Amino acid sequence: MSVSEKVILALDVSEYTYAIELVEKFKDYVEIYKIGPELFISSGPKIIHDINNKGKKIFLDLKFHDIPNTVSKSAVVATKLGVYMFNVHISGGLEMMRKCRDAVVELCLKENLNRPKILGVTILTSISKDILTNELGIPYSIRTHVKHLSSLALKAGLDGVISSPREAAIIRNHCGKGFLIVTPGIRPSWTPPDDQKRTMTPKEAIREGADYLVMGRAVLQHPDPIKAIEIINLEILTA
Repeated sequence: MSVSEKVILALDVSEYTYAIELVEKFKDYVEIYKIGPELFISSGPKIIHDINNKGKKIFLDLKFHDIPNTVSKSAVVATKLGVYMFNVHISGGLEMMRKCRDAVVELCLKENLNRPKILGVTILTSISKDILTNELGIPYSIRTHVKHLSSLALKAGLDGVISSPREAAIIRNHCGKGFLIVTPGIRPSWTPPDDQKRTMTPKEAIREGADYLVMGRAVLQHPDPIKAIEIINLEILTA
């Protein structure tokens, strides 16, 4: 995997035109772009089609979490849109994940489509131990719960998980080399604190075992975004 494929640029914007401008701006440095709820709700499937037509890949970050039938049907639609990867909440349960994966595999075999990578969301990077225990009622440590959720995703046949880089090493050790680890919460040294609590630098995340690094504000809010992505890519190379 090349360096340009390891960084997923988060298009956390609401304007279609601006999103396309960003893809054009970073096309020589980034291969995969994340589309979340804000951009997808404002722009619809057109944004996916148009970015795909530019030869780039899409990570559809809608975090499906519903009954198995609804999630599997949503996954089929996402697959038909030609996304490179999408995600579901592991807390939706084993049946939901399995039905989702089976529906996607069946569709791809039937219609000769490229199968997207299906990733399970473990614990959001905005969640601290205090929130996990006192608000969500989960008595285990974050590391223990992430390990458990990752095991469920692996058992369900998912391709990997979305997790804070702080849990990347334990996931890699527990789930093996072929299991993908996609990490948000990546913060270069120049980035000020924000709502993400469990963070690491790009170099630290790669060394911990991350395959992909999701980055948005750290790049887009830098005075020189292209320089920022060049520094990040160099840091990944030296990891």
